[in-house]
Amino acid sequence: MPFGHFSCPPLSTGSSERAADAHGPGRGEVSQDELRVNDRIRISPIRLIGEDGEQVGIISTDEARAIAAEAGLDLVEVAPNSRPPVCRIMDYGKFKYEQARKAREAKKKQHIIHVKEIKMRPKIEEHDFGFKLRHARRFLEDGDKVKFTLRFRGREMTHPELGVRVLERVKGELVELGNVESDIRREGRTMTMLIGPRESQKG
Repeated sequence: MPFGHFSCPPLSTGSSERAADAHGPGRGEVSQDELRVNDRIRISPIRLIGEDGEQVGIISTDEARAIAAEAGLDLVEVAPNSRPPVCRIMDYGKFKYEQARKAREAKKKQHIIHVKEIKMRPKIEEHDFGFKLRHARRFLEDGDKVKFTLRFRGREMTHPELGVRVLERVKGELVELGNVESDIRREGRTMTMLIGPRESQKG
C-alpha cells in the first residue's frame, strides 16, 4: 500500500496493528512540501518503516529519531493521517532531489513548442555570432524551434552569399541539437532558416 511517495511491504498481522491499518495509511498521502521531518514530528508513538522498507513497528518518536540519526539519515512522516502516523527512515535530501528531477521531466514532456527568433546580420561580428549561437543552443535544449532571420541593407543586397555563409555555419554549429525544418530561403531583403529540436531534446 502506498505511503506518501513510497511503496512499503504489508503491515504485520498482529491485532493491534490490524486496527491501526484499518485507518488506511493511504489516506495520509502528502506531497513533499507537506512532509514533516525529524524534530518537526511532534506526535508519539509512530509506526516506523526502516530505510530498507521493512516494518520496525510502533515505537516512540524519540527512539525513531535516534535510530535515524545513528544511520546518518532522516525521520520523515509519510502518512500523518494514519493512527499512529507512519514515518520512514530515509535520506530526505536525496528524496527531494529525485522528486524535483521527476517534476522537471514531467514538465518537459508537457512542453509547448515555441518558435524563438534570432536576428543576425550578413556581416555579423564573431563575438555577436557566438552570443546568438548560445541563445539558439539554449532554445533547442529547452525543446523550442529557432528561426534565424538575416536582413540585408544597402549594398549587402548584392552579396547574398554572405548571408548563406552565416546560416550554413549556424547549421554546422547546431547539427547535434537540431534539424533544419525550413532551409535557407530569401525573401526580398531577408533570408531565413528554421531549425527544430531533435527528438532527444523534446523529452
